[in-house]
Amino acid sequence: MNGFKTVLLLSALTALFMALGYTLGGSGGALMALGFAALMNLFTFWNADKIVLKMHDAHEVDARSAPQFHGIVTGLATRASLPMPRVYLIDSPHPNAFATGRNPDNAAVAATTGLLAILDREEVAAVMAHELAHVKNRDTLIMTMTATIAGAISFLANFGLFFRGGGGDNRGSALAMILAVIVAPFAAMIVQMAISRTREYSADRGGAEISGNPRALASALAKLAQGAARVPNPVTARNPAAAALYIVPGARDSLFSTHPDTGNRIAALHAIADEMGLSSPPPVATAARMTAVPTSRRKSSALDPHGENR
Repeated sequence: MNGFKTVLLLSALTALFMALGYTLGGSGGALMALGFAALMNLFTFWNADKIVLKMHDAHEVDARSAPQFHGIVTGLATRASLPMPRVYLIDSPHPNAFATGRNPDNAAVAATTGLLAILDREEVAAVMAHELAHVKNRDTLIMTMTATIAGAISFLANFGLFFRGGGGDNRGSALAMILAVIVAPFAAMIVQMAISRTREYSADRGGAEISGNPRALASALAKLAQGAARVPNPVTARNPAAAALYIVPGARDSLFSTHPDTGNRIAALHAIADEMGLSSPPPVATAARMTAVPTSRRKSSALDPHGENR
């Protein structure tokens, strides 16, 4: 089913790309857009994860450079019966996390230093279990490719500000510019939104099952939603389509959000906890938080090895 949805989504985004090309350059522009879309689809299938990680300036870490964080992911991957993904840290105060990769054998998970600064160990584990659930559900291919292709559509639409189609049929009119600059990226976001909301609920449930701690994920979502709304994300400022990758959106939930309402997700997680027989919240971990050390300051250790605040 996910494979079918991937093909359907890419076809829809390619059609949008062609429509935008026609708006800007007539039939010739549409053919050029089709050729470019075909190449882009092929390229992003193999390289979308690298594009997304580079977009975030993510740094790969291992058991030596980030023992606690890497160890958490290792344990969760074992519990989920998944191949060990590559693990990345992003030096950013914006608290968020995402998974990427075309399949479980080529997956990567990433978290920001801002996330590690505000969550305790149990909450970090719950968040990374959510990301591994995306990997297990094979959501990462469609999410990553959508982010990169929709970003390309937005880029081409913005190019319409400086480009006017040829011919005598007024394709360079103000209406065409409005269609190019506003309608195409908005339509791309609608397509993207259609595949994101139910996936987050599914990954929340899968993450709760992997970590065994749905209440910790509920607590993490509440903290991350507040922090992500307060701290700007430069990546989504440049490419709003990247918001579909994250565990929480970077702005307040709305009709056009790529995510379900965070409050609804939290309520669903508490219901899952009740189903699992967890009638009360789990005890608070003794090591309250794992403090991230920016890799630009200390490349030998991306996390405080003792997990203590400084």
